[in-house]
Amino acid sequence: MTDQATITLRPAELTDAEAIAALFTDEGYPAGPSDIVSRLERFASPHSRVVVAEHEGALLGFMAIHAMPRFEHDDRIIRILALVVDAGARERGVGRTLMAEAERVGRELGAAFCEVTAGHHRPDARHLYESLGYDASVTAYLRKKL
Repeated sequence: MTDQATITLRPAELTDAEAIAALFTDEGYPAGPSDIVSRLERFASPHSRVVVAEHEGALLGFMAIHAMPRFEHDDRIIRILALVVDAGARERGVGRTLMAEAERVGRELGAAFCEVTAGHHRPDARHLYESLGYDASVTAYLRKKL
């Protein structure tokens, strides 16, 4: 049984691509290792991170974050663009540990807020975010497919 004390966080490496692709595919976002390699390369910037959570060498989850500058203020918003925890490792603190890391990185990069999206089809994720103090009423977010 894992707990937050035994979860190790580290930057994702190209050798993690296969495990990340499997997690992402299991979550309903089909991706192959070469897709993940390309995405990891796109996130190679001072304001972006892809972080993996491990326990005894097994990859339990990952997240991709980016700190976007705000135009109306002199700060940033950290946006969690992807957060996936292996279905067999849920309810063990992996998601909470990754969320805490996103907030830590946000503070390090001068972010005023941390944002995460949770689809209506993912009530467990939404519950986690709300339990961590994320305000679900702040939804001034509209989308148009290009």
